[in-house]
Amino acid sequence: MTIKVDFEECLKDSPRFRAEIEAVQVDVGELETRLDKLVKQCQAMLEAGRVYHQTSKSFVSGLQSLGQHCSWDTLMEECLRTFSEKLSLILESQGEVFELIQKSVKSKVQTFVKEDVRRFKDARKEFERSSESLEGALAKNAQAPRGKPHEVEEANGALLNARRAFRSSALDYVLEINIVEAKKKTELLMAILSLVDAQAQLFQNGHRSLSETERYRQRLTEEHKQFVLDSARDKRDMEQRHAAIKKKDISYDDSTMDFNAEASDGVAMEGYLYKRASNAFKTWSRRWFSIQKNQLVYQKKFKEQPTVVVEDLRLCTVKPNHENERRFCFEVVSPSKSCLLQADSERQQHAWMAAVQSSIASAFQERRDQGSHSTSTGEPVAEGRDPASGALEAVRAIHGNGECCDCGAPAPDWASINLGIALCIVCSGIHRSLGVHFSKVRSLTLDSWEPELVKLMCELGNEVINGIYEARIEEITLKKPLPSSPRSDKEAWIRSKYVEKKFIQKLPETARHPAPRRTGTQRARGATQKPPLKPKPNRSTLPRSGPSLGEIQKNNVDPPNDADQKDEEEDLSGLHPGALLYRSAALQNFPVMADALAHGADVNWVNVAEEARTPLIRAVSANALAACEFLLQNGADVNQVDRNGRAPLHHATILGHTGLVCLFLKRGADYNARDVNRKDPITIAVDNANADIVTLLRIAKMNREMQEMDSSLGKSGDETYHHIFRDFSHMASNNPEKLKRRSADGKS
Repeated sequence: MTIKVDFEECLKDSPRFRAEIEAVQVDVGELETRLDKLVKQCQAMLEAGRVYHQTSKSFVSGLQSLGQHCSWDTLMEECLRTFSEKLSLILESQGEVFELIQKSVKSKVQTFVKEDVRRFKDARKEFERSSESLEGALAKNAQAPRGKPHEVEEANGALLNARRAFRSSALDYVLEINIVEAKKKTELLMAILSLVDAQAQLFQNGHRSLSETERYRQRLTEEHKQFVLDSARDKRDMEQRHAAIKKKDISYDDSTMDFNAEASDGVAMEGYLYKRASNAFKTWSRRWFSIQKNQLVYQKKFKEQPTVVVEDLRLCTVKPNHENERRFCFEVVSPSKSCLLQADSERQQHAWMAAVQSSIASAFQERRDQGSHSTSTGEPVAEGRDPASGALEAVRAIHGNGECCDCGAPAPDWASINLGIALCIVCSGIHRSLGVHFSKVRSLTLDSWEPELVKLMCELGNEVINGIYEARIEEITLKKPLPSSPRSDKEAWIRSKYVEKKFIQKLPETARHPAPRRTGTQRARGATQKPPLKPKPNRSTLPRSGPSLGEIQKNNVDPPNDADQKDEEEDLSGLHPGALLYRSAALQNFPVMADALAHGADVNWVNVAEEARTPLIRAVSANALAACEFLLQNGADVNQVDRNGRAPLHHATILGHTGLVCLFLKRGADYNARDVNRKDPITIAVDNANADIVTLLRIAKMNREMQEMDSSLGKSGDETYHHIFRDFSHMASNNPEKLKRRSADGKS
């Protein structure tokens, strides 16, 4: 027997379930109407003997109408159609015994209507009452303010009881629906069989017509017996299933919410969410949301046309919202608007945020596949979407970047700009979920790339970073995932690798604390005991893959010498990671810098022995553009000052490093900050007669003022500002010698 409404579906209380039970209610109501009509027709036959012939025809017509209603069931439709045709031929032959037959039909139908249909109606009333109670409890729970625990507890308790009552009544209602559907067939079929059997036995005049149906009746009788057995067995199974489900704790929302981008119906995920309206009242409404065709849509009723909230998830981002008083809120932000949503629980909030992030990644993958298809078919590719240009070519040219850094998938077109690695789309989605404090993800084909970022990516690469973060991979039992591995395996690997850092070379005990600085006397004494120094390394000959922090601490290998190392080489085997980051920043030794950060170096570490300078200020002294960008991408404070009150922008201005001035201004440096001499960068640039830097500082100041004035219009500043800074960025990254000549001319 086919179950009309599934028990599991009723627990979701989805619009689909509501539509199904609404259809059942209409069907049962219509069935009840037709059965009542049939009973009245039978009664009319008993009371109106004188109009016997007309009433009998009307009754047969009712049977035919019922057969049309049961057109969904071939057996019922055939049965009613066949016997109504035969009955229409022998209407005149039915005599006094017809009254007894009709009483039998009337009794069975009335019993079905008065008992089974009445239980169905009672269950429906209880379901509707508990549904209204649940809606009220959900609204009260959603409105409970975060700052009032007692109200939250009261709302949770009310919601718990309301959900338990609702689901219990819903299960009872579905049981009655399925029982009515099952008994409708058996009771009606039995009534009709009784009628036809009695006519065949009692009316000799109709024997000739009815004998033609004898074989069919026999087969139908056997089928009915099987139906009765099947119905009894199904009823027992349903009652057992009903009891088993009812034993579970159904007071909590245990519905699974998994993102499936390849769902057959196109719906990747669906469920209830509260949505805050954009009107002046900021009202909240509960709607059925779904992710389908890379769009976020919602609807109130099942047959309503879905309302599109986000047209293209590829252009969106999702983040939790802690500013609102309501709990479990998150925000889907697109270029044109922001949508504030609220889940029923923290688990659902995380599930929806993960689903939107996965949908964003899927949308990117679809767009990339479409672009690849257009290229292969000879169709033109949209401007700015050429997969073989710009950052993609430069980053993939680095040795080891032809495969994903974490799973080995070929031709990666995503990158982590603070780690300096290339990633596939699946691993990039996992990196994005770690948070920007661990990994900043950017597309190599869809996003715009500044020249200093491309230069930074070319200094590192998958091979260098894996040499740091997978240094102890052979000692670990966890296997590195393959391109075909499940997403869960990749996520576990990436979290172990970058968040827990299980595979990096462990620090010795002496390297966990800053190494003491030598005094001048100690240095002089050491100079008399040690052989002459080796020549200082030149940046142009410094290898990209210098000794890692693990090698330094394990084998007592000296890292590259500092640009302004005074009188002797120091033993760096126990050097603190922050000090090592400081030393390697000026030399632009990116592998050592990345190694130091992996071992917990504070990117804003302060060298108290050198005027409280930071690694970023140390990199400025060597005009190390890519090193400064690397530190900034890893969280360096562009406005942190030294003991003289000078930020990196002050130092870059004093030294005449135009490219660094441009970089710091783009990264939000404060051009109005004053050092201990009460000088800001503009004053310093004017004193040094550096026209380029003066121009950059004044243009940045003017652009900031224009932004503040035009903020109400949504403008991003003067276009001239963007063009000038773009030109200086390209020059600083690709032709730095031109900036040196311009600085020299300015000073002269």
